[in-house]
Amino acid sequence: MTRPSSRATAVILSLACALLLSACEQSNEPAKPKQQPAPKVGVVTLSSETYTLTTELPGRTAAYRIAEVRPQVNGIIQKRLFKEGSDVKAGQQLYQIDPDLYEANLKSARASFLAARSLADRYKTLVAERAVSRQQYDDANANRLQAEAALERAKIEQRYTRVLAPISGRIGRSSASEGALVSSGQAQELAIIQQLDPIYVDVTQSANDLLRLRRELASGQLEKAGDNAAQVSLKLQDNSSYPHAGTLEFSEVSVDAGTGSVTLRAVFPNPDGVLLPGMFVHASLVSGVQKKAILAPQQGITRNAKGEPTAMVVTEDNTVALRNIKAERTAGDRWLVTEGLQEGDQIITEGLQFIRPGASVETYPAGNIKTPTQSSEATENATNQAQ
Repeated sequence: MTRPSSRATAVILSLACALLLSACEQSNEPAKPKQQPAPKVGVVTLSSETYTLTTELPGRTAAYRIAEVRPQVNGIIQKRLFKEGSDVKAGQQLYQIDPDLYEANLKSARASFLAARSLADRYKTLVAERAVSRQQYDDANANRLQAEAALERAKIEQRYTRVLAPISGRIGRSSASEGALVSSGQAQELAIIQQLDPIYVDVTQSANDLLRLRRELASGQLEKAGDNAAQVSLKLQDNSSYPHAGTLEFSEVSVDAGTGSVTLRAVFPNPDGVLLPGMFVHASLVSGVQKKAILAPQQGITRNAKGEPTAMVVTEDNTVALRNIKAERTAGDRWLVTEGLQEGDQIITEGLQFIRPGASVETYPAGNIKTPTQSSEATENATNQAQ
């Protein structure tokens, strides 16, 4: 075998050293980090819908009519002819005042009238024959008229001994019993009758809310609800719904200086007597209809450091954008948004804790939102506001 030359050996050694140096340099280079995948977020695509605007207001019931039963003549009460707390009819006798004195007055008045009439009739014949003067006839005729008026007064007083119910309704407790002395024009009423069917419900609304509603109706943001604008529904103190609908009668023409509110009055049928005067209730009034309302799920609405409502949306290039919005009121589990969001926006409701504005994300349909099964009409039942 032939021995390799020294020159060839040097070349081989140089190549080996170069390979070793290259391997060392590669081992000293830091490893490049792997690129993190974009976070996934659940989104809901907003759509506009018809929204019926209702306002829930606190109120109290009041009797439709109230009558204070008072005596019209003086005397002793002989009988009380009703049961306290029962329903009475108009014209029903409630009390009997001792009538003896007034019956005697009636008989005396009737006798005086008969005598005066007889004298006037006789003078009528005699004046034609010039047996009496015209003045005597005129005086006799005037006496007859006075006697007739006295007779009518005696009849009225005798009739007033029977104290009758002026209206139909429910009568309260009696302030006088048998044997009590009563007098005409006394300050204390004998009893109070309240008509409860129908019944009033008086509610108060802020003057600011009333002005805002009128402004939105005038600008076209809201449309009048037609015949339903006068309809009012009611919830009782135990949060149960009253089965009968009422109608709005009127609103006050002035604002209360102390509370800054306006009083609204509605009338409700009360055939079963469920509503009693003084009960605390909540009335829902239909105010108007918003044709293209944006209702955003509450899970996608947060607040910034200033307390202002905000929402995270996904833009067309799959990046996150922060929107300042204006949400006036709740509608079930959604907010009615008037500014900041529009139809077609993808609002993020899941994964908010993993994102920030400007980040790239992957989207999927949110699973924490219930899809509305009803038609496009919603109803507002709360007075919460987000300014």
